[in-house]
Amino acid sequence: MANLELHQFICRSDNYGVLVHDSRTGTTISIDAPDAAAIADNLKKRGWQLTHILTTHHHEDHVAGNLELKEHFGCTIIGPEKEKEKIPGIRKTVKGGDVFEIAQRKMRVFACPGHTAGHVAYQFIDDYLLFAADTLFAMGCGRVFEGTMEEMFHSVNQFRSLQPMTSVYCGHEYTEANAKFALSVEPGNKALQMRAAAVRVLRAQDKMTCPTTIGEELKTNPYLRCDSPEIRKILGMEQATDVEVFAELRTRKNNFK
Repeated sequence: MANLELHQFICRSDNYGVLVHDSRTGTTISIDAPDAAAIADNLKKRGWQLTHILTTHHHEDHVAGNLELKEHFGCTIIGPEKEKEKIPGIRKTVKGGDVFEIAQRKMRVFACPGHTAGHVAYQFIDDYLLFAADTLFAMGCGRVFEGTMEEMFHSVNQFRSLQPMTSVYCGHEYTEANAKFALSVEPGNKALQMRAAAVRVLRAQDKMTCPTTIGEELKTNPYLRCDSPEIRKILGMEQATDVEVFAELRTRKNNFK
C-alpha cells in the first residue's frame, strides 16, 4: 500500500466512515458518505481534500452526505448502476466485474445482491483491500432485504477467492453482537473463542474492531463456514446444502438476542 493512508472512524451511531488517501496524487476517497459533517471534520484534521465517493448501496445511512460533500468539494460520486436512480449526486456507474482506476490504482467491483438488489463491494486489487460495506461484516453478514438468501450466500462467499491477508472494511460496528451469535452456533471453535474475547475487551474500551481480514473471517465467520460439522450438527442440518445452512443461520441471527 505504498503512498496510501487509511483513516477509519465511527459516525452516526455505529456506521464506519473510511477515508483512503493517496499521498502521491492527493486523491482522497470516502467509502460511502454516512455523515457529511463527520467526514468533512476528519478530512480537515488531516488536510485532505475529498475527490471521490465510492458508494456501495443506496441505503440512507450510506448516502446521506453525498450532496453536501459534492457541493463543498466537487467530488466525483461513483456507485452501482442498478441503484443509480436512488443514489444522490451519482456521476459514474459501475457493475460487478468492472475494473477501473483512480489515481492509477486498479479497483475491481464485486456485485453483491442480497442486502440491496444492486449492492457492490470495491477491491483495491494491488493494495489487498476490500470495502464490503453491508455485505460482509466481522463475523457476520448483512440482513437480506431486497435479494434472496441464495444471492446473499453467493455475494458473501465470492470473497473466499481473495488472498487471506486482504483487509476487509465493513459498513458498521456490529462485531460484538456477531461474535455472540457465532459462538451460539459454533461454540467449540477455538479461534472464534479467542477472537470473541479480544472483541469484548476492545468494545469495553470503546475501540473499533475493524478492519478484519479474509483469513480471520474464514476461521470465525459462520456465514463463510456453512460446511462446519459443528454448525451443521447444532442446526440439525447435517445433510443440507451450504445455501440452506446459510439461510438458516441468517434467519436465526435476525431473531437472536
